[in-house]
Amino acid sequence: MGFIRKIKEEVAIIRERDPAIHSSMEVFLYPSFKAMLHYRLAHRLYLRGHYFWARWVSQRGVRKTGIEIHPGARIGKGFFIDHGNGVIIGETTIIGDNVTLYQGVTLGGTGKEQGKRHPTIGNNVMISAGAKVLGSFTIGDNSKIGAGSVVLEEVPPNSTVVGVPGRVVRRDNKALPQEELDQVNLPDPVKEDLGILHHANAELTNCIIDLEKELRDMKRQCGRYQECDIKGDQL
Repeated sequence: MGFIRKIKEEVAIIRERDPAIHSSMEVFLYPSFKAMLHYRLAHRLYLRGHYFWARWVSQRGVRKTGIEIHPGARIGKGFFIDHGNGVIIGETTIIGDNVTLYQGVTLGGTGKEQGKRHPTIGNNVMISAGAKVLGSFTIGDNSKIGAGSVVLEEVPPNSTVVGVPGRVVRRDNKALPQEELDQVNLPDPVKEDLGILHHANAELTNCIIDLEKELRDMKRQCGRYQECDIKGDQL
């Protein structure tokens, strides 16, 4: 019954998170569904010390789905990978409950650490397409990582991170339900900085124009004074 219950949970998660699905039967064609079946078997073998067979099962899943989940990773309930091609999850990664990953996400290490070298992802986190989270640190609960971001340091709970390298642009958000975890409506700090620079440049330009106008007026006045002096001398 445990296996059947896991299947039903996977079906319910995918149907809840993916608006493109029309029937439960489609779930059996999803790379995310297949990848999680391979992962759960491989993880069970890994915990029992059968490391070769765990990796063998895992690599079969990679060839079929394009999703690489190391058998040693620990994944909570409600985990979903949308599309999923190119997703990589390292050995010491810990993933909480109700986490959503999009295609091209990497949860990896820096290559210089020993022991716990992959990130810990909190509950109710969304990591958008192409984002890279590299290193042994924590992504706090209810956080969002923008598409294409490269996160190299800890992220506080209830935060939004964008950019390369990733930086927190919003903090202390209220807890976000899954339907609000979209990867489009995120702040753009580069656009905001460019807007500030554009505004400052416009102000400087207006100041220069005003100064040039005052200078021309002063020259005209000086010219009139000189004409008056010349006429006075002639008289």
